[in-house]
Amino acid sequence: MGLSSAAEIDGAQLCIFDLRRGQQEGQELDKILFFHPADCPILLQLSVIGLCEGIITFTRIFSPEDDCEVIESDKHCHVFYQAEPDIWMVLVVQKIKDNESTLRFGALQGILKESHSLFAMFHGPIRTLLDRQPSAEFARGHLHTFITDYLSDFSVGKKLQLPTYRDSLTERGTVQMLTVSREVALEVQSLTTVLGSCLRNVICQSVVLFEDLLVSTTLPMDDTLNLYTYAILRLTPSALSSNGNSWSYLRKGGYVNADTTLSSANGAASAERPLQREKLSKGKDGFVAADFVTTEIRGAVPLNPILWFHQAEERMYLCVYQHKN
Repeated sequence: MGLSSAAEIDGAQLCIFDLRRGQQEGQELDKILFFHPADCPILLQLSVIGLCEGIITFTRIFSPEDDCEVIESDKHCHVFYQAEPDIWMVLVVQKIKDNESTLRFGALQGILKESHSLFAMFHGPIRTLLDRQPSAEFARGHLHTFITDYLSDFSVGKKLQLPTYRDSLTERGTVQMLTVSREVALEVQSLTTVLGSCLRNVICQSVVLFEDLLVSTTLPMDDTLNLYTYAILRLTPSALSSNGNSWSYLRKGGYVNADTTLSSANGAASAERPLQREKLSKGKDGFVAADFVTTEIRGAVPLNPILWFHQAEERMYLCVYQHKN
């Protein structure tokens, strides 16, 4: 009989909240930025976040320099991650009775870290969104669509299928490299040099992949990891052929409006959905079209997404191209 490599968790909850908000009595709801499942009663949401806030405050008494990471009780486990100063992500899961399906708490925290890193790459830091619009509706809207799309990878019906100790040794948050010969490395370097020269005065960064293996990158390590993670999650399995070589290049977006929303005909903001698989399609010219912006304007041209690279301190357009052998 086969053994499942992941645990289906019924009743798992994921919340994101800001400790700087909702400090006045009667304003506690204001600190909630995201809660999964969305149909969870408000009183239960407040109860969960209130407990999490109490745990954070209590553990800081004994360890002010180190964040609380995991708290286990008889029935539940709370996995904590302080994504940004005073902005916390918490995953609450029920304990599994099956000893062979013991949850991997490090992997669960890795899910929180990965989702935040990808969110920040497309939308910027959460704190920046909150500063832009203090009411937090802008940040809540982006978090709701992005994190919901991200969790769809783990959804089995109404349950979340989360990593356990029986998972394979392949870890999320790592880059798989392809070892190439000196001659191939020089050819790749020549390709990226030619690409950059074609764009003249526009700064260009490149990431070269062979299937799901990294061949070359000109980005700093952290930015490479985030873009590689996104490529593995969305570009390679859904838009690119498994039998081809692919590379993407990034063009600096310093001379156009870099707002991450597009106004629709009725004046409402339209959110980017970069994790929706159906938004990706490959054209006959080999370029991958990314129609990420949901808009009511008919005939609108798909926009290249703008990425925030925090280590490189640049905002750049993402263009993806695949070349078959």
